[in-house]
Amino acid sequence: MRFLASLLVLFFTVPSFAQSVKESSLQVWKVGERRWTVAEEHRFANWVEKNITEDFFIRYKIPVDCADVPYAVRWIYARIAHLPAAATTKDGQLIGHWSTEWGKLRTHPEWHKDLRFRKALLHMLSETTTRTLPSDTYPVRIEPDAITPGTVFLVTESHSGIIGRVILDGSTAHPLQTWEATTPVKLQKMNQRNFLITRPESTIYSGLIKFRWPIFENGHWKYLPAEEHPFYSLEQYSPNFSQGYTDFVEAVAKRIDPTDYDPWDKMDKVLDNTVRYVKERIPIVLEGFQRCHKGGCPEGSDLWEIHSTPGRDGYIILLMDHLHHLIELNHLDNDAARGMMEGIVIPIQKGQSATFYHLYQNYLWLSPNPEDSIEARWGLRKCDMIVSQMRSAHHSMDFIEKTYRKQDPQYADFCIRQQLEITRRLVEEWNSSECRVSSFSPPKKEEKIRRGGSR
Repeated sequence: MRFLASLLVLFFTVPSFAQSVKESSLQVWKVGERRWTVAEEHRFANWVEKNITEDFFIRYKIPVDCADVPYAVRWIYARIAHLPAAATTKDGQLIGHWSTEWGKLRTHPEWHKDLRFRKALLHMLSETTTRTLPSDTYPVRIEPDAITPGTVFLVTESHSGIIGRVILDGSTAHPLQTWEATTPVKLQKMNQRNFLITRPESTIYSGLIKFRWPIFENGHWKYLPAEEHPFYSLEQYSPNFSQGYTDFVEAVAKRIDPTDYDPWDKMDKVLDNTVRYVKERIPIVLEGFQRCHKGGCPEGSDLWEIHSTPGRDGYIILLMDHLHHLIELNHLDNDAARGMMEGIVIPIQKGQSATFYHLYQNYLWLSPNPEDSIEARWGLRKCDMIVSQMRSAHHSMDFIEKTYRKQDPQYADFCIRQQLEITRRLVEEWNSSECRVSSFSPPKKEEKIRRGGSR
């Protein structure tokens, strides 16, 4: 009851630090008397969960990298809700909704058609990095009321993303599901993943963090001190935080969702969740095939980013791995699980289907390439995929030899050994699957693949 009462007070309290401000007609957007509160943070979380999807930035033509995702999502919502937003630039300057540099550009009621906002947003993204995030955020307590969609995670100063959903029914490997992008900056789909970071660093306040609230005080905008925010806590940096757990990630999971699920019920929920993601992939694959199967979507192009599925396939692989883990770890009835999976039919295209069990057995061979055949996209041409991956490994070795052999032979050997190990596993899979492809013969000996890397 005490917790609920304190939460209600926080939720409905209007900050006393709000001051009237005379706004310029040239600033990026106006906020009036609106300020961030706990209630606004919850509305932000709901918006993130409902609106942020893997193709969000592609739909609105916003190039991003990993650090851009938290900043862009926060600024876009603040613009929609007419709330304050700020960011610390690489040279230590604070910019925000009040900035007037883009005042000559026209505005529009819809954020994605607002040229002034879009220009300011892209400039802000170009001036911020994972190194500026600690200046714009504060560490939070690890509880369900604090860790909501839109919460940021920061891995030292090398990677960041946001919490996209918080799943409290046991249907995922971790209750926190993240949205992440990769470097470099480009028009790209985001990857959905299970929460996974290293132990946070208190020296830079990495880990789970939230954006600070801009306040207007003494004639200018600044941040509310970190320790005055309602969710502020340093508990995640305590040496005792992960005590009794495998690691920081497990400690977070148990604090967010402490339920001990029945193994069979959990497997059933994970299965349903995986089937849903697999079925969502069907129209995506069909659309990509129709647009790209004649070679119109080369890797690296905008069309490849739009129609390929590496992020979605990666998440399906995580779910499939989790299913395998649940069944094996809990010694569940394999025949019963197989029967359930064989009863689920996946219609991959008109007149052709596959059982979920087939995909469960061959999920590592799903192809993300929109130029591949429908059968290859669904792992029905496993041998073809092995050939493709073997050739990719050979191309990588050729590149390594040409690029690094003379200038750094030790590094070249290291990289070649990695590719040889990949090839060895592919050869094993080729043989166990009794593949027969006349146009390609797998290498029999490593020295025939690459003499340079055998030392």
